[in-house]
Amino acid sequence: MGKTVKGTTILAVRRGDQVAIAGDGQITTGDIVLKRSAKKVRTLYHDQVITGFAGAVADALTLFERFENQLEKHGGQLRRAAIELAKEWRTDRVLRRLEAWLIVADRKEMLVLSGEGDVVEPDEDIVGIGSGGGYAQAAAKALLQYSNLSAVEIARTSMEIAASLCIYTNSHISIVSLGESGSQSLAQ
Repeated sequence: MGKTVKGTTILAVRRGDQVAIAGDGQITTGDIVLKRSAKKVRTLYHDQVITGFAGAVADALTLFERFENQLEKHGGQLRRAAIELAKEWRTDRVLRRLEAWLIVADRKEMLVLSGEGDVVEPDEDIVGIGSGGGYAQAAAKALLQYSNLSAVEIARTSMEIAASLCIYTNSHISIVSLGESGSQSLAQ
């Protein structure tokens, strides 16, 4: 998968029947912080799908809208909607220029939609994207293996660790989740 997106961190974690996606709130251009409290995670399709984005905000919002349209068209089938969006992304001249990545998840599946129109299912119950994604993913992997924390707690703690290491990631963390305690949206 192509280039690394700078300026954000998004992390998805699944533990048991709970899945959480967390995102930091920082939007940067070059070395300037434009916003500290952006919300890069959200629920879609009647609160049955959660998603987060890394990359250009306008591009990501366009993809959210297109992805939600695909979810509606395919009755909430996550994988089918993701594949159809990827097809559209690769063949549409305007979409091909969009610079964004999405993590999408429902109660059963977690997928990464890349800036090149790829659909990837991670091998593990964790995936991170954006400039701090590797830090957050490493922290989440350790916490998933060596703690009894919930998916939401792992996502929050891992994002805090990433924020302490990555200059493009801040500690204003938003989290959306599905499972165990229902659909929720949390901000710090």
